[in-house]
Amino acid sequence: MAAEAKPFTLVQHDWHSTDYIAEWISRDAARDAERRPLLQQMLSYAPFGRDAELEILDVGGGYGVVSEEALEAFPAARITLQDYSQPMLDRARQRLAGHSGRLRYVLCDLTDPSWPRQVGGPFDLAVSAIAIHNLRVPKLIFASYRAIHDLLRSGGSFLNCDRFVEGVDQHMAALHEAGFDRVECPWQETPRAIIIAS
Repeated sequence: MAAEAKPFTLVQHDWHSTDYIAEWISRDAARDAERRPLLQQMLSYAPFGRDAELEILDVGGGYGVVSEEALEAFPAARITLQDYSQPMLDRARQRLAGHSGRLRYVLCDLTDPSWPRQVGGPFDLAVSAIAIHNLRVPKLIFASYRAIHDLLRSGGSFLNCDRFVEGVDQHMAALHEAGFDRVECPWQETPRAIIIAS
């Protein structure tokens, strides 16, 4: 008898609670051995040389794991780490203190239409991992894709490793609609995938 597929469970997060964030990070860090190679794989798709002096936007950067990997991949880069949670940004500042001269932290909400002005730009590269799906509503997720497109310089790219509960094809179509010319999915393990848009 075939095993039944487990339904997707909607998790309630308290991104503004310091205690919840500490507990969430300890659980998340336990997946580092699995997650880090995937982030490195995602960053390997960036169409830039290792020594490029990039301006990078980390969307929903949380406690700084993706930014940390981006700094390793691109040692001359400067990163703007955006997140909705002040406790997450506080933990990112601690984690990345050794790179403080190359980082800027922006607290803003991706559902607020003013968030692109708050992060600045333009950027050469936007990255995100296991974050944007937390917007939950496809309309809001797809609006964030348009905003990210508009924050990139000509020739810029967006790399996103996330959970695509609605299916990857719907997200790829939304990225095309947002203005990206080339959209690819080089890795997929449903519901997770890496999407490259440029």
